Amino acid sequence: MKGKVAVMTEPEKMIFEEYDLPKAGQGSILVRVTRTNVCGSELHIWKGLHPTKKSGVMGHEMVGEIVELGEGVTTDFAGQPVQVGDRIAATYFLTCRKCKQCLQGYFNLCENAYEYWSKEAHEYPHFHGSFATHYYIHPDQYFYKVPGNIPDEVAAGANCAISQVYFGIEKSGLKYGDTIVIQGAGGLGLNATAIAKMFGAKVIVIDSLPNRLELAKRFGADETVSMDQYKTLEERVEKIMTLTNGIGADVVMELTGVPAAFAEGIHLIKSAGKYISIGNISPGKLTEFDPGLMTRKNISIMGLIRYEPWYLYKSLKFLSLNIDKFPFSEILACDYTLDDVSKALDASFNRGVTRASIGVEQIN
Repeated sequence: MKGKVAVMTEPEKMIFEEYDLPKAGQGSILVRVTRTNVCGSELHIWKGLHPTKKSGVMGHEMVGEIVELGEGVTTDFAGQPVQVGDRIAATYFLTCRKCKQCLQGYFNLCENAYEYWSKEAHEYPHFHGSFATHYYIHPDQYFYKVPGNIPDEVAAGANCAISQVYFGIEKSGLKYGDTIVIQGAGGLGLNATAIAKMFGAKVIVIDSLPNRLELAKRFGADETVSMDQYKTLEERVEKIMTLTNGIGADVVMELTGVPAAFAEGIHLIKSAGKYISIGNISPGKLTEFDPGLMTRKNISIMGLIRYEPWYLYKSLKFLSLNIDKFPFSEILACDYTLDDVSKALDASFNRGVTRASIGVEQIN
């Protein structure tokens, strides 16, 4: 049998290639992709802005059904039994537990994280990304069964957007009764809003698009701040101070990917507050910054890439418990097929959709 994979030959140029399906090796799994979503990092790759990946297989947010289990695979990484036909989600990176970073406890920084993701499609086992009919999961790639009440399109986002912000919120030390300002109401920001509400925080969301701000309220935002209404930094700072009794937020989380948002964030934080930056991932994109203000306010700034792999399990449990509480599916535009990958990427980049979701049909 053959499978199909989308390959970016250069920025903004996509072709499809077919390969024989690989056998699942020892400790590995072959999955049939049922749904894959477009993440913000895919847009950086698509536009040639990623620091290392300039071509190759794309896609990493996914959910799929097990086609073949390699020798020795009987359970997921939470110890739950698995069999052919089960739905699973996997981290999009490896965690080897042997490199210097892993041995020091920085599992999200594994030196071998992208060992296969960076390969070209012609290199076996070919199916290195999720913009494809199939996906190959390697031995050091954490995976978990998907609870039955989570729809495919929602489960597909668990292994990146939801796990990423869950990890960031816990790293921030956000507590019950704290105030968090979330910069950006895209897929990351909306999921962060729901998780922050689970922590018992007051949530303020900043964005420029009215439909995203309305959706943020449905995800639990206590307050929203429109950049169209509050056009300048000074106006937004004044608004945040009004909403926080003149103190500022305990935590600010940058999820926009816009360098200027990072510079703005420290103005919104209280003294001794924490700033978590996740959205800006492209080195070389600069912005003016006030280090003196950072120092005088004693602000802690943390940049986070990826997440500790067990956060995927925590995210799936969170989704299962809250699937009827928040409108997760409404973040997604689900009309795209695998042949529409380029359209889905362009629509996402132009902010025509909050998050594009691609249904994958199998080839005969």
